[in-house]
Amino acid sequence: MRIEDYGLIGDLQTAALVGRDGAIDWLCLPRFDSASCFAALVGDERHGRWSLSPVGEARVSARRYRPGTLVLESDFETADGMVRIIDFMPRRGDGPPRVMRIVQGVRGRVPMKMELVIRPDYGTIAPWVEPEPDGIRATAGPDAFRLCTPVPLQINKGTVGARFVVTEGGRARFALCWHSSFEDAPTMEDADSALARTEAWWREWSGRCVYSGPYRDQVLTSLIALKAMTYEKTGGMVAAPTTSLPEDVGGVRNWDYRYCWLRDSALALEALLAAGYTDEALAFRDFLTRVGTGDPTKIQIMYGISGERRLTEFELVGFPGYEDSRPVRVGNAASEQFQLDVYGEVVGMLFAGAEILGRIDPRRWPRWQKLIEHIETIWREPDDGIWETRGPRRHFTHSKVMAWVVFDRAVRLAERFELPAPIERWRQVRDEIHRDVCAHGFDRQRNTFTQYYGSEELDASVLTIPLVGFLPGSDARVSGTIDAITRGLGRDGFVSRYSTAQTDDGLAGDEGQFLACSFWLVSALALNGRTEHARALFERLIALCNDLGLLAEEYDVRRRRQVGNFPQAFSHLTLIGAAYAIAGAEGGAQVADSDPLGVSTRRMTPA
Repeated sequence: MRIEDYGLIGDLQTAALVGRDGAIDWLCLPRFDSASCFAALVGDERHGRWSLSPVGEARVSARRYRPGTLVLESDFETADGMVRIIDFMPRRGDGPPRVMRIVQGVRGRVPMKMELVIRPDYGTIAPWVEPEPDGIRATAGPDAFRLCTPVPLQINKGTVGARFVVTEGGRARFALCWHSSFEDAPTMEDADSALARTEAWWREWSGRCVYSGPYRDQVLTSLIALKAMTYEKTGGMVAAPTTSLPEDVGGVRNWDYRYCWLRDSALALEALLAAGYTDEALAFRDFLTRVGTGDPTKIQIMYGISGERRLTEFELVGFPGYEDSRPVRVGNAASEQFQLDVYGEVVGMLFAGAEILGRIDPRRWPRWQKLIEHIETIWREPDDGIWETRGPRRHFTHSKVMAWVVFDRAVRLAERFELPAPIERWRQVRDEIHRDVCAHGFDRQRNTFTQYYGSEELDASVLTIPLVGFLPGSDARVSGTIDAITRGLGRDGFVSRYSTAQTDDGLAGDEGQFLACSFWLVSALALNGRTEHARALFERLIALCNDLGLLAEEYDVRRRRQVGNFPQAFSHLTLIGAAYAIAGAEGGAQVADSDPLGVSTRRMTPA
């Protein structure tokens, strides 16, 4: 199936992808970054999957989430009638992870089939499966699984199967639970009770959204997706719940995104914060405090979801990859890179949170001040850039702009909350960075900011210049940059990150159009006064969402399909930012006096 044929369910500690055909083809237990037990998404059925569907020919007539929730419903129609499969994962807290599947008879009498192939440790192990009075138990080393159901099951060479019939008004229930093999199996909650509890929790959570501007439905769907990718125990957020879904189908640009990038998390949490979700922002602030340690020189660009520092990258042997896209990777070597811009996003999130909450904890300020003083010593150095290219380090323009954000927000924080700080020196550093970027990162002949100092190459990341308040949206240099990137990096109206033909990123092949950059273009157009163009592009972009409102990392214009890891937090957080930008440009009094990037562009006077 295509990437967009999948839906997401999750319990705020891990997530599963459910295909349009009724198969769960991806699930890692017990955490987002654990080894998979279902990995048919990047392999085949031998690597684990859980299929549930009508026998014979059937079609999915509709899929949807129950309003305001992550409870997925899929309607299957056959010649014999219609059934509805309800898939969800109950919020677990300190309990075990569970996947619940309910087959509900809607019309007629529909024969059904179920096949469960559990393959822990990325498909390398076939567990020992034995019957239980209410289902089966499967054991493989440290992992144990319990499937509970009233439906009779058959076991054949490690595969669990069932054939059954659902009639109108009938319900068949399946509950799969993971636990440590050296512990007793937990008591299983009734599926209908778990469904009511899960739906009520999500409805209460989504009901707290304060955004009431244009495209609210799309914004709320994106907020729910971001929440689903947040690891509830620590406050960290994964960039996506998958690994190695290709940016170039059949190519090598396949990465593991099941980790917490500080940049992505900070921007996503700002989007949640702007919509009224302060608990998530505070939890991420605490996550930052823990991973930051006492030495700012040791801060990484990404961590494991509990703050792990070692994310060693390796390749899975024997995996065919999604549509022959190899290698399939676990871990991410980019964790060892130096990306200057990360500090700007993190300090920007701190600023946004302090503004909305109206306070900052003075006990934490010395740690932040130490970090800011460290950035004062490193901002002149070349770095690896926002896109984690595996080529040479450069003086990337976007990185320097985000270093400017560090000192701009630091000055404003210190002034607003009367914090002890060398404010005048920070102002001087801020102004020096501003002059440096305008002198070396701007091509006066072409009237555009470029990818790095002295280059002629374009990079869509500089579209954030008006978004972060480095220059006003109406500035002629912003207008020129928008036009240059639209011409030079645009494909069918959507935007690539950079030209893979011109940029030495250390990789072979091409990639799709980066959806976050296209949403940045929407925001830049709105701030530039081209609101009609912004709306038109925004509506083209949201039309790329699948039927559940979800987006991957990129869109392949040539193949007309989504590519990259799915769903992608960066795509959804920039969708939210673009909606806010359009609302602000149109004078939307219905949005809060802040924006999800923590920029406060309507309140500030840029340098």
